[in-house]
Amino acid sequence: MPCAAAAQAEGWHERLALLLESTGDGMFGIDVGGRCTFINRAGARMLGWRTEEVLGRNMHELIHHRHPDGTPYPESDCPIFNAFRRGLPCRIDSEVLWRADGSPFPAEYSSYPVEQGGRVIGAVVTFVDITERKRAEELLRQARDELERRVAERTAELSAALGQLRELAAYSETVREDERTRIAREIHDELGSLLVALKMDVGWLAKRVDDRPALRAKCDGMGRLIDTAVDNVGRIITDLRPSILDHQGLWAALEWQAQDFAGSAELDADIQVVVPAGAVAPQGGQATAVFRIFQEILSNVARHARARRVWVRIDVDPPPAPALYIEVRDDGVGAPADALNHPRSYGVMGMRERARHFGGRLTIDGSPGQGTRVRLAMPIEEADA
Repeated sequence: MPCAAAAQAEGWHERLALLLESTGDGMFGIDVGGRCTFINRAGARMLGWRTEEVLGRNMHELIHHRHPDGTPYPESDCPIFNAFRRGLPCRIDSEVLWRADGSPFPAEYSSYPVEQGGRVIGAVVTFVDITERKRAEELLRQARDELERRVAERTAELSAALGQLRELAAYSETVREDERTRIAREIHDELGSLLVALKMDVGWLAKRVDDRPALRAKCDGMGRLIDTAVDNVGRIITDLRPSILDHQGLWAALEWQAQDFAGSAELDADIQVVVPAGAVAPQGGQATAVFRIFQEILSNVARHARARRVWVRIDVDPPPAPALYIEVRDDGVGAPADALNHPRSYGVMGMRERARHFGGRLTIDGSPGQGTRVRLAMPIEEADA
């Protein structure tokens, strides 16, 4: 029986040795002194040593003595030895092992303690050469860095193009407002003067045909047509450029616009304009932008909201940080978020771009059946003020 047991043990030993020699990973064992007790062919080949040259050698001093940058690697810090010294198994892929010719190679290794009879008698270490993996990771990192660089360049180009586009849009808006002002002035000066003169001439003629009822009636009809034309010219001039904005300032223009909207749309309106003493008003292009945004907000209420009541509040923060706040809220059908953010919602896009150009922000909150609230917050340009 003892002979049979010995034979069986010898058989298992041979199978285990065959298994160790067959694996492609490097494998070696160390005792509690860190000395090599066995190493397979793959491990010896990777390290550049013959098996008999490794057995009994301190493996840290032989293959793990320096960091990747060449600085000394103290044995007391060695994770491989900590497996049997402290019972701390490890798996590491960020270090190098050193070959017999003094060249390093990146390796992934694991070290696990070996116990016998309840005590640690050493450790078993497996390792693989991960040079190709590291090269692939480096190539991937370079590709990622290159992609990020190109994305950053492209983003910068797109940002610059967007900035130029916004500047062009702001310039176009300024040109458009200047052209509106010029046309309104010419209509007022030229056509308005002609209509007034024509009204006077018709009045003069009417006084001289009192005895001729047909001519008198024709003169009265012409007078009414001239009055209608004068009203239409005034409306067109106001649409092009409200004179109140230039003559009485933004606060008066906003309040007038709100009152005129409430009257023409036949809505119950609650309008509050809170301008503290000392508050400055936007001037020039900023005043025009605020007024046009306010006009567009009210126009959207009239066209889409189907509201019965509208609340308008205009607040101003005085210096040293002057700011304008406008809020318009209605009790209408409400606007879904996808409609507000639709790529073809040009009115909303235009309002937001006008506000953004002057450092402001326009927010719109709405939901079906709950009405819509539009808020504009914009710092007042003190230079203009």
